[in-house]
Amino acid sequence: MTAFARVTAVLALWAASLSPAIAADELVTTARLPDGETIPYMVTDAPVAPRFAVVLMPGGSGRLEPRIEDGRLKFSFGGNFLIRSRRLFADSDFVAIAADATGAAERMLALVADIERRFVGVKIYIVGTSASTRATMSLARTIDGRVAGFIHTSSFSEISGLDTRGLKSRNLLVHHANDICRVTPFWGAERAHERYQTPLIAMRGGISVGDDCEVRAHHGYNGIERETVEKIKAWIRTEP
Repeated sequence: MTAFARVTAVLALWAASLSPAIAADELVTTARLPDGETIPYMVTDAPVAPRFAVVLMPGGSGRLEPRIEDGRLKFSFGGNFLIRSRRLFADSDFVAIAADATGAAERMLALVADIERRFVGVKIYIVGTSASTRATMSLARTIDGRVAGFIHTSSFSEISGLDTRGLKSRNLLVHHANDICRVTPFWGAERAHERYQTPLIAMRGGISVGDDCEVRAHHGYNGIERETVEKIKAWIRTEP
C-alpha cells in the first residue's frame, strides 16, 4: 500500500468514526396467519442478539402497509411519533419493529411468533400511540402473559378503565401533560395511574404546532422525541 493510500484509509476511518450510524430498515414477510396470509413488518437496525423488541404501531388508521415499490421500501405514517422515532428505539439492546396496528390477538401472536423465531430469547413490548392504544388496551387483556409488556402512549380516554392489577405482562402509560387532544386527555392516563397504580411517564416541554390531535402537537411529543423514547427504554430495562 502506498503512503497516499495509507493516509486515505486512515482519513476514511476517522471520518466514519465521527458520523453516527444510520439505522437501516428491512421489510420482513415471514410472519403468516394459519390461512397463509402474510403480515409484513419492518425491522430497523437489528443488533445481532437484541435483548428487547418494541413493536411500534402507528395511530390514525394504523395502516403502515410496508411494501417494496420500484425497488424501494415504502410505508405510510412516516410522521407518526412512533414511526418517526423508530431509529431512536434501535440500539445495541433494542430492535424496533414497525407494523400495522391490530387488536386481533391471532394476528399479533403470529407476528410475535415470527419475531421470536428471528430473535431467539428476545423480550417483546407492544407499543401503541393515540388510536392504536385501543389495540394495546385490548391486547393487554387478550394476550396477557404472552409478551413482556404493553406501552400505551397518548392513550384514548378509556385507558382510565384499564385495570392492570394482577396482569402478568407489564404495562406502562406515557402521556404529555399538556396533551389537549379531545380524545386523548391527560386525565385518562393520570386516572389509570391513580386507580390502578399503572406506571405513568408524564412528559413536558417540546413544541405544539397545528391540530391538537396531530403528530406535531404535544400529542405527538414534538421536539421531545428522544427524551420520551429514552424514558420508555429506561423503564423497559428496569424489568424485574
